[in-house]
Amino acid sequence: MMSEVSLDSLWDLPDPFVLEVIALPEHIDSYDHVNNVVYIQWLTDCAWAHSAAVGLPESRCVEMQRGMAVRSIHVDMLASAYEGDELLVANWLISNDNKLRATRQYQILNPVTGITLLRGHIDFVCVNLSNGRPARMPPEFLGLYQPVYQS
Repeated sequence: MMSEVSLDSLWDLPDPFVLEVIALPEHIDSYDHVNNVVYIQWLTDCAWAHSAAVGLPESRCVEMQRGMAVRSIHVDMLASAYEGDELLVANWLISNDNKLRATRQYQILNPVTGITLLRGHIDFVCVNLSNGRPARMPPEFLGLYQPVYQS
């Protein structure tokens, strides 16, 4: 793996939350690279891990009956990953309107080659889990889902 100093220079934004993943045989499609849906799963996994790391695990969201649901996903697939690749999935909270919406920016990096495989963002809306309708973010979300970096 690359040194931390050189790796830091490869991130699009400073201080990412990073999840390490490995491309396993079940992630590989008939084109012999990681299937597109796996990348989306890794972005989701990174968001949940980040949420838990700041104090909002999935179980707490369920208790409050509030969650952040995907409103839109935009990804640019820039390069492929292959079985056995050890990758870094990074995300940053880049916006929060302090009402309903928040956005996470993502980057997937191969730290061995230094190549960015994916860049994207996901826009989320806060919903009431009991009825699926948009709902204002509870104070706990407002306190913990604040952007570290504003785009």
